[in-house]
Amino acid sequence: MKKLLVAISLIIIIISGCSMTADNNKDMEAAKQESTSVEKNTSKIDSVEDSLLSPDRILNIAHRGASGHAPEHTIASYALANEMNGDYLEIDLQMTEDGELIAMHDSEVDRTTGGEGAVAELTSEDIDLLDAGEWFNEEHPDLAEPVFSEAKVPTLREIFETFGKESNYYIETKIPEESPGMVEELADVLEEYGMLDDDMEEGQIIIQSFSEASLREMHELEPSLPLIQLISYDKKADITGEELDNINEYAIGIGANYKHISKEYVQKVRDAGLLVHPYTVNEKEDMERLIDWGVTGMFTNYPDRLNDVLDDMDSE
Repeated sequence: MKKLLVAISLIIIIISGCSMTADNNKDMEAAKQESTSVEKNTSKIDSVEDSLLSPDRILNIAHRGASGHAPEHTIASYALANEMNGDYLEIDLQMTEDGELIAMHDSEVDRTTGGEGAVAELTSEDIDLLDAGEWFNEEHPDLAEPVFSEAKVPTLREIFETFGKESNYYIETKIPEESPGMVEELADVLEEYGMLDDDMEEGQIIIQSFSEASLREMHELEPSLPLIQLISYDKKADITGEELDNINEYAIGIGANYKHISKEYVQKVRDAGLLVHPYTVNEKEDMERLIDWGVTGMFTNYPDRLNDVLDDMDSE
């Protein structure tokens, strides 16, 4: 009987030891996984520390080029934006009847050209015949230049051919739901001009849209491209945790009208790990306030003004 009790005791000790070993192994595995997760997160942070996508940078996004100084969405406007050291050339895309992507904000050509009609009902040849700068000379005689009268509506291909890989591009797909194939065509043109090559700096191409569906489509086609979800508000902006989680699935940031956001809104978005790029900020006092709130960039018609503000802040 005594021997039986000893044997049972030994069995209990062995089983307990095995259980403790298993628990220890589980704890060690969990710690290992946690460590790996931290390493991955740290690596991700390090990878963007010096990049255009760093949350510590304030991006100067030239809205339709330097459109406060030259006719919007023209080669002249983009060239001036580069001269003024804007970080990005912002390009709104519309698609012509024959499937060409052109730089134009409006769905109709009337406001910024001498023509009329919907872009979707005009061919690229029709668009090429239009004057895209005389309206600016007439509305802004103090800024008028003879060369503006010769401005044309550029295609996305012409923009890439002119400014190449040395420039950074912030591209918006305008009402893509009305232009079937726009997202796929954009991906094809980016690939055609080497804008998806490994030699491109992280963040040199950013795609934005009000259309979540089009952004998710682009995310499927080109998962490496950073995307910005534009949101339209007609009153003071608010956003839920659920909305932020959803955006985090496919995008790296949010764009919204600066007039409708608040410091609390900016901080909520930043706390969710997303960038904040409000539009369209043209006055220095607004720029200074938004920077104080923690935005990570902004769209402006005057990239020179924003650089003045940033230079003044650096010198303080």
